[in-house]
Amino acid sequence: MYAYLKGTLEEIAEDNIVVETGGVGYNVKVSTTTAELLPPPGSEIKIYTYTLVREDAFLLYGFLTRDDLEIFKKLITVNGIGPKGGLAILSVMSADALRFAIMAGDAKSIAKAPGIGSKTAERLILDLRDKVSLEDTLRGLGDSTAVTGGLGSSVDGERKKEAIEALVALGYSASDAAAAVKKVEADEDMPVESILKAALKFMF
Repeated sequence: MYAYLKGTLEEIAEDNIVVETGGVGYNVKVSTTTAELLPPPGSEIKIYTYTLVREDAFLLYGFLTRDDLEIFKKLITVNGIGPKGGLAILSVMSADALRFAIMAGDAKSIAKAPGIGSKTAERLILDLRDKVSLEDTLRGLGDSTAVTGGLGSSVDGERKKEAIEALVALGYSASDAAAAVKKVEADEDMPVESILKAALKFMF
């Protein structure tokens, strides 16, 4: 119903914020990660929303990027994962780390989310593996404008993607590998091998 809200951030709680626009304050449920990334109250923000209408409730779920919103909408199609579960997963891993976890079959990392057991994580991977493409992953890694921090330009993102895949092949979880590679400050000429070696320093 609502594509996004643009207005003044009035309140921030662990899993809920209030955005005032047009003289109306909207309660918006958010992930822990989103809450931590928000500017202080009084700031102007734009937050993408998903609307859930039930007989007993009208709920808004908010995301700082369209990428997070799109992966959330995929998550809630999985049997056993409602909006609460979707936010829980996005509270422990970013959208790009989740895509890598799905592609790598890393149920263990997904199951770290509160309320998400190993069986649910495995079902999520099975249901979404065909819905998460390499193109989506590269777009998430190459988005330097995302509030959560991308992995640089498209070329830089491609090299970092290869480094993440190499770390996964070495036995690291997809989410840990993505987090480590994100910390590497790579220049335009930095080869994959150097990115990999630098990322390994963040794995211990």
